[in-house]
Amino acid sequence: MTLDELTACGAHRRGHFRLSSGLHSGDYLQCALFLAHPTRAERAGLELGESLRAAGSAPDVVVAPAMGGLIIGHEVARALDRPFIFTERKDGAMTLRRGFAVASGQTVVIVEDVVTTGKSTRETINVIENLGGEVVAMASLVNRSGSPEPFAPLKLHALVTTSFPTWSPEDCPLCAQGLAIDTPGSRPLGAV
Repeated sequence: MTLDELTACGAHRRGHFRLSSGLHSGDYLQCALFLAHPTRAERAGLELGESLRAAGSAPDVVVAPAMGGLIIGHEVARALDRPFIFTERKDGAMTLRRGFAVASGQTVVIVEDVVTTGKSTRETINVIENLGGEVVAMASLVNRSGSPEPFAPLKLHALVTTSFPTWSPEDCPLCAQGLAIDTPGSRPLGAV
């Protein structure tokens, strides 16, 4: 997967966006548009699965934060032939989806679509560790965090690494230009 592929299918857009992190950017990634085609989703899952396997990070279970990580998390789990579970936000806190569990000592890889600030991934790490699971690595379609290893010492396996600039609302040059803002993210903005 490449940034050109994301752009070609409409998953990478240019404009003025308020990201779910609360930051502003001139670039927005809606990876669900890329993943909407099953062949592309399967290929991306296979690529991430192979990267994890090659690094010795094949886990007991794959976990993804809802919503963004659901499709790619499932595809990575399928590529690794591992169970897949997901977290969700309930009453403002991240939790495992009802009916799912992580056993003490189980190894876990957390899969996201896009890593920007890493907030959802860190919240998911906390959920897994509080249950006694051991997070061994992270994977994502895109790392736009600005750091090659935003979860160090844990490794992030990403298919695309990019450095789109982001700004706090008060420092946003696009706001200063008076450009209308789009808020396409999935996390409620009060949850930054």
